[in-house]
Amino acid sequence: MSFNEIFPNYPKGWRSLTLGELAKESGGSIQTGPFGSQLHASDYVECGIPSIMPKNISVDGVLKDEIAQIKPEDAERLAKYKVRLGDVVYSRRGDVEKCCLITEKEDGWLCGTGCLRVRISAENLLQQYIHAYLCHPAVRDWVVRHAIGATMPNLNTSILSALPVLIPSTKEMQRIVEIWSTVSKKITLNTQINQTLEQMAQALFKSWFVDFDPVIDNTLEAGNPIPEPLAERATRRQAMWAAGSEKTPARLPAETRQLFPDRFEEDKKLGWVPVGWGGSQMGSEFHVVMGQAPPGSSYNSEGCGLPFFQGRGEFGFRYPNKRLYCSEPKRLAEPGSTLISVRAPVGDVNMAIEKCCIGRGLAALLHKSNCAGYTYYLIGRLYPEFKVFDSEGTVFGSINQKNLKSMPCIAPSKELVRCFEESVSPLDNEILNLSQNNISLAQLRDILLPKLLSGELQLPEAEAAVETALEAEPA
Repeated sequence: MSFNEIFPNYPKGWRSLTLGELAKESGGSIQTGPFGSQLHASDYVECGIPSIMPKNISVDGVLKDEIAQIKPEDAERLAKYKVRLGDVVYSRRGDVEKCCLITEKEDGWLCGTGCLRVRISAENLLQQYIHAYLCHPAVRDWVVRHAIGATMPNLNTSILSALPVLIPSTKEMQRIVEIWSTVSKKITLNTQINQTLEQMAQALFKSWFVDFDPVIDNTLEAGNPIPEPLAERATRRQAMWAAGSEKTPARLPAETRQLFPDRFEEDKKLGWVPVGWGGSQMGSEFHVVMGQAPPGSSYNSEGCGLPFFQGRGEFGFRYPNKRLYCSEPKRLAEPGSTLISVRAPVGDVNMAIEKCCIGRGLAALLHKSNCAGYTYYLIGRLYPEFKVFDSEGTVFGSINQKNLKSMPCIAPSKELVRCFEESVSPLDNEILNLSQNNISLAQLRDILLPKLLSGELQLPEAEAAVETALEAEPA
């Protein structure tokens, strides 16, 4: 039995070797994505071949939102960096322990700048098992400990090639993959439902606070003038109400419509806005807390103190992933606060699911009405404005407290903000329930895999635990 640094007491009959040895004997490889000199900023286009970047890497798959794309001819020029079914892609910098498995949907995409590709040329079962193995908490910890760089961890092909790997029998591998896949598919399904729910809430926010549909309706009904930039939308809404088809949405209740003005005014910074909504800034409408690094000696992974988030590296679909805790927090975010990345990439958002400590890479905002949903959807809509700050700063992009608080924003009444909050709360509550279910499932997955690999838990016991978890519906 060969020694395995990560799992010294692995089950009898299992094989231990390095990831580099496994890749070589299978005819695969471990290689970096293209360097910046091979792919310039000007090569990216709005529609083309997707290029997987570090921000697109997730344990549960490739994140498609805002994925970079390149021209087909550039993809062919860089064909050696294409990914195919069963490949595993890592980030070379920053959040280096996360990796994603390439599915049929991503076959032929590019392993982008800042990434590493692991290719095991074997049947898909082994590829799926290797991805599950690489997502094991102890394996991820090994990657972090061996990464180079104190400030920004860096990964290279030599480090990944030396990573110890365990290979069970085909029968055991099959059942481990089934357990991993069953839980992962449920997590993916919950995430897809959450994305749909969030899109519904975003659509309502856009209608009320971006397109100003209820204000347009009130303005038309009152016979007040419609500003030229809004005239086309006003005409469409008039036609929609006049048509009165089955697809025509129901009008807002009278008590809700009364919360919206019936005329517009021009704001120097925001343009045409509902009367009374202009002339405000983020610092006037929101509680703003800028993160601060606590003492390094207070960091821990044992759960001592409050959850600690340093930057967007911990961000999940809506809520951040807990990895570190802090026993001496300096700056706190209250539950429901929107967490925004204030260092490049500036503008990415998540929501605090509980009171937590935030580091220098984040700020926490909460509308002064304490409406978490309104805060989250408004900050998310300001993403283009935040991206301007990616080029600010001497070393990397950032936004400071002064610039954040001075950003112009609309100022609807607190009564209207609370009305919006009540309207989207059923959607947000379901998102919270499914997200908490995903957290429980991910924890179960992370608990079962180590015990299976160490021989502490037998497959029938693991299968029973998964079945019980899947039968438990979220509250």
